[in-house]
Amino acid sequence: MTTLSPFLSSDSTCDEALKVTKTKLAQAGLRTVQTFNLNTARLGVDNCSCPNHGTEDCNCQMIVLLVYGESAEPATLILHGNDGKTWISVTDDPLHPTAKTLIASIRRALENLVAADV
Repeated sequence: MTTLSPFLSSDSTCDEALKVTKTKLAQAGLRTVQTFNLNTARLGVDNCSCPNHGTEDCNCQMIVLLVYGESAEPATLILHGNDGKTWISVTDDPLHPTAKTLIASIRRALENLVAADV
């Protein structure tokens, strides 16, 4: 069973945190592929009210990245933000034998992510 493990928060918007996250992961030798952007997905939907704000006009954002290390299997990194704050989570798949090593590399690369970086 895959689990979601939030491990970091930042006092910045999701889009700002994304830029720094991608830079820090690249500096650590990890490759990223963005697979989802909530704001892009909502473009085609009319009258979509926000579950957090209850309005159509909200600042919620969710971005999903596949993060690759040395193995062919990626880890999934999720950035979720609203109201100028972002939470970063990684999925942990126990069936992926090198997941623990990759997740540890991701955490090390991002451990110094602070609002000053964004």
